[in-house]
Amino acid sequence: MSLLGRTIFIISADSAVTQGCIHELAASGGRHQVRMASSVEQARREFHHSTPSVVFLDESAVDSPDGGGPLESAVAMLSEVAPVVVAAAPEKQAALAFLITSGAVDFVTRADRFLTIAAGLLDRRARMADRVAGMIQFPNDEMAGDFGEILRHEVNNPLTGILGNTELLLARRDRLPPAAVERLETIAELAVRLRETVRRLSNAWEGHHETARPA
Repeated sequence: MSLLGRTIFIISADSAVTQGCIHELAASGGRHQVRMASSVEQARREFHHSTPSVVFLDESAVDSPDGGGPLESAVAMLSEVAPVVVAAAPEKQAALAFLITSGAVDFVTRADRFLTIAAGLLDRRARMADRVAGMIQFPNDEMAGDFGEILRHEVNNPLTGILGNTELLLARRDRLPPAAVERLETIAELAVRLRETVRRLSNAWEGHHETARPA
């Protein structure tokens, strides 16, 4: 993915927020393709034509009549497409705690100069998407050698969030029905197995790359 291939999708029903975000992205010096929508539903239709590198969601787009439902549901849906930077009132952060902990979402309090912070996060996320895409394509031996590290980072971070939140819920097992406890224990077991698989794969990749490298 080239620099010009970075696509940042801005979803806001507030035109001043949209224009302010575009201005801050330009001021950051990054080169991006910027696409816009005034609601989550409109953005979802656009995603069929182009997958963004990162999404900026202003809560005004969710509060609008066709905004796609509560903030938590909208963010969860968008995070399945790309990382999401959310700008909302501070009291909305608690509802997004799980998604934030998973690493899929960044939260910015909608206050003075929040767009400067949001633009910085968007640029960082877009650059990371570039780097991951480059690793997957293996454009050169130097970048391919880092694939094990990228694999651990990009998979283990969300897994750590999943496992941590599952263990927090299991700590209150006395308040949960037996069926819910059983499912949470299954989630924890699968997360641990997947983390171990990622560790073995990344170690095997790095060992193979070191062996194949010319002396």
